[in-house]
Amino acid sequence: MADRIIEEKGVVIRHGVIELLEHWFLAISGIVLIVSGLFQMPLPRRYYITDIPGMAWSGDFMINLEIHYIASIVFIAVSFFHIIYHGMLRHNAMLPKKGDMKESIDVIKTFFGKGEEPPFHKYLPEQRIAYMGMAVIIAVLIISGIVMTYKNIYDPQMTFAFVSWATWLHNIFAVLFILAFIAHVAAILLKPNLPMLRGIFSGSVKLDYAEKRHCLWIDEIRGVEEIKEMPPEEAYVATEASDETINDSEAITSEEEKKTV
Repeated sequence: MADRIIEEKGVVIRHGVIELLEHWFLAISGIVLIVSGLFQMPLPRRYYITDIPGMAWSGDFMINLEIHYIASIVFIAVSFFHIIYHGMLRHNAMLPKKGDMKESIDVIKTFFGKGEEPPFHKYLPEQRIAYMGMAVIIAVLIISGIVMTYKNIYDPQMTFAFVSWATWLHNIFAVLFILAFIAHVAAILLKPNLPMLRGIFSGSVKLDYAEKRHCLWIDEIRGVEEIKEMPPEEAYVATEASDETINDSEAITSEEEKKTV
């Protein structure tokens, strides 16, 4: 990831080109999957979508099935790329952490004027929880979709019970995917989160916003940049000291948790 501050422009880079491409390829292919999946049902003819000029194809099951297959190839490829690429680089900032649920509830309360938001790192606790929830939904959709596709193309005689389970799971989690997608869009449009909308398109957010709401992330970036500017010997010492500070902090937290228990 390319997290860095551009002081002269007053912005901080939140997402690199690869992250932006991942997001938009996944979003667009996901939307195509939703639409083509719904169009495989009698909806287009029932609601006169086929009568709209240029939309006659929407009532053709086979056309929509082929579109669904093509979009699924992109969707699955991007999903696997995301896992492999970020896994190899150990990008774990989006993974849920202990206490995220409680902190998310506290953050939601602040939307209604109850309490103040704590300082955040790059991602909000509810973003990390939503990320894991979406990952589970996508995993079930991919696995169940592969089973259904294999049955359609290679093994029409596949056990009915097995295919039935795959179909039900695919349909249920497709609904969950639609609801999660709507929730994702709605969350970014909330007033406190609206400044992050810029990052989805340009990859950057305003520095003053990040300093106010994501100060822990900004402090980390500035600390890394200071170390990079040091001579090699001093940079090594600073890095070691930083690691020791992190380890000490984790040890203290662990001790406090044991005392609490």
